[in-house]
Amino acid sequence: MSTEWESTSTVCDHTPRPSSELIQFDAEKQVSPAPSPARTYTGSGTLQDPFVVDWDLHDTENPLSFNNCKKWIITSQLAFCTWTVSFSSSVYSGGLEYMARDLHISDNVAILGLSLYVLGFALGPLMFAPMGEMYGRRLVFFITLAAYTVFQLEGCLAQSNLYALLSCRLFTGIFGSSPLVNAPAQISDIWNARERGLASALYSIMPFLGPIIGPIVGGYVVMKLDWHFNFWLMFIFSALSLLSGAIFTPETYAPVLLRRRASKLARQSNGIVHYVSVHDLDRSKSISQVMFSNFSRPFVFLVTEPIVLCVTLYISIVYGTLYALFAAFPIVFQQHRHFTSAQGGLAFCGLGAGIIVGLASTPIQNRLYWKAIEKSETGRAAPEARVIPPPSMVGGVLIPIGLFWFAFTASPSVHLLVPIFGSAFFGMGIAQILQSLTSYLMDAYELYFASAVASTIVLRSVCAAFLPQVVPVMFTRLGDEAAMSVFGALGLVCTPIPFLFWRYGRWIRGKSSVAFKESSLDPCSQMTPRCETMSEKDVEHP
Repeated sequence: MSTEWESTSTVCDHTPRPSSELIQFDAEKQVSPAPSPARTYTGSGTLQDPFVVDWDLHDTENPLSFNNCKKWIITSQLAFCTWTVSFSSSVYSGGLEYMARDLHISDNVAILGLSLYVLGFALGPLMFAPMGEMYGRRLVFFITLAAYTVFQLEGCLAQSNLYALLSCRLFTGIFGSSPLVNAPAQISDIWNARERGLASALYSIMPFLGPIIGPIVGGYVVMKLDWHFNFWLMFIFSALSLLSGAIFTPETYAPVLLRRRASKLARQSNGIVHYVSVHDLDRSKSISQVMFSNFSRPFVFLVTEPIVLCVTLYISIVYGTLYALFAAFPIVFQQHRHFTSAQGGLAFCGLGAGIIVGLASTPIQNRLYWKAIEKSETGRAAPEARVIPPPSMVGGVLIPIGLFWFAFTASPSVHLLVPIFGSAFFGMGIAQILQSLTSYLMDAYELYFASAVASTIVLRSVCAAFLPQVVPVMFTRLGDEAAMSVFGALGLVCTPIPFLFWRYGRWIRGKSSVAFKESSLDPCSQMTPRCETMSEKDVEHP
């Protein structure tokens, strides 16, 4: 038998430590007919002391060991799927005026289709985030995207029935929310903390870039074709997302993969030898207790995790403001400046350009993060390095600047490019804040990231569903300048949050029972910055 090594919960790129306890059982040779490297697990293989299945060194089935090409294919597919879902939320708005005319409904009822879709984003994560942590990302992804595509088809075929259209928008929002929580979790599954900066930045701006492109495309579709074709466009993109996900996205959640390996090994030994995943060592709770724990976790995080609460409030205000602009821009540009629907869609180009420029700051943030890794004694930077100045904090300042700029220049007497240019600053701030805060949650909550991000998606979606409904009333009663200043003031209140994380984040994490702590690092992480230590907290599964 070849030299045997102790199996640990840490994936490292260096030579492993010799085990103090040699295991006299070669699991892989017992169960695999093909030649393969020897695998050994701690334990004796009995019911009372089963073999503990964990990743081996350079394990090819470990998602963190995927080659970069495969990782970027998965990341690109996840980004495309997230973009599709967010794009469908706003492309609908391109035909609001014509829809209201053809269906003989008020503007507020027409906007309801936008609000119901985003409201679905608040309902879906409550189910799909914990389900992804219990049954795996791929299964949940495939089922929800299939349902999402079917309900998009319903919208295409029932375009003259208002109730069918509104119910379609609600259900597509619910099932479309799955990629919003499971896609970033999959990114954290396959990229380690050092490498995930650009990947997480690419994901984090998609929920914002998609809604910006939607009105531009939707406006031109309505002008050239008809508002009904927007629903076919949403169906086409949803079908492409489902197909690409089925082809390119494997299961990436380590606890599920290890549980499957343990079950396979047990079956192939005809039940004589017992195996258990390292994440399933503590199975004392009943299924009902586990289900309650997993499904309640997003709400628990909002109440018990100050980091999740502050990030959620910040993102909710920014996200709600963005969707409020979908109702505000038609008022400012189409009603007051007499733009056509296509021209009104082009007014969003400033926001889109700002988001792209903000994304371009990612290499700067990555270099700063790598410097923090080099200075760290453990070889891993603290999560607070994700909000390191200046990029993320500059983004927090740009958000209120852009909103106040737009507010004070929204009058038709001011050249149209001036408020559009101001909205670009808001877009830059969005991109910088979102990529830093999303990465911060990834690093701080690791295996529980899906539940942490679900908390943010629920509250931000409620804000995004509510604010577009009140915008027409605000702009009528307060005027363009005062109404937009309200959103600028909200952004200004949130500006100190990244500074607070930078100063007190480590202390706050120290009080948490689930957040990452530097003391949990394995000694092997001191040997190379490419080590990726997983949380020692076992994720609960039925």
